[in-house]
Amino acid sequence: MARSPARRLAAAAALGALVAVTTLTACGTDDDGEETTLQVLAAASLTDVFGDLAEEFEESHDGVEVELSFGSSTDLAEQAADGAPGDVLATADESSMTIAADAGAALDPAIFATNVLVIVTPPDNPAGIESLADLDGTTWVRCTDEAPCGKVAAAILADNDITAEPASLEEDVRATLDKVTSGEADAGLVYATDAVAAGDDVATIPISGAEEQLTSYLIAPVEQAGDADLASAWVELVTGPEGQSALTEAGFTLP
Repeated sequence: MARSPARRLAAAAALGALVAVTTLTACGTDDDGEETTLQVLAAASLTDVFGDLAEEFEESHDGVEVELSFGSSTDLAEQAADGAPGDVLATADESSMTIAADAGAALDPAIFATNVLVIVTPPDNPAGIESLADLDGTTWVRCTDEAPCGKVAAAILADNDITAEPASLEEDVRATLDKVTSGEADAGLVYATDAVAAGDDVATIPISGAEEQLTSYLIAPVEQAGDADLASAWVELVTGPEGQSALTEAGFTLP
């Protein structure tokens, strides 16, 4: 499917802004003395575990720099579909990956992890929240409906007949978590892995029935990858024993 130069430029510019604020780098050179960069586009909820895996990948691939760009799965998939730079795409839901796959940008997507939504509050839980029903009358936040975490949250709220309105809708799950850890919100709906990453900065409250809205994570090399073999190697790391162990330790469940 042909894409206009304007769309390509807009997508590249948008992705560049994400890269600028979420990059993990280590300098290196390939056999020709030139730096080799692997650009991984990933859902915000993968920030910590992919950061750890990137360090391991760089150690085992001399001359390779792993550049991680995190954000909303939908936004990243749309950018990949429009031809923006990238080597690997990892999304927090199937529908986002489908955007890239249908455009021919994502090659052979595979599920590599699952996740579940939980409630997080400040450590002392000043609003006394113990379930979704307690959100009414409090300052709570969740992801926007366009983000996978927002879609899951909306479905869980509907399943539990919760009509309380959030104080704000955040662009991704890490922005939602930040509202709670900064003290701006009494509670937030985030993935279990984000609660694990936050550690003692939050209290975690399981959501009854949340496992019925399990989130599946997919990964795929991107068609426009600069080095297809290197992109495949990253996918193999994530889906292999080492990556799966790291994901489990971070609180993800396996498919």
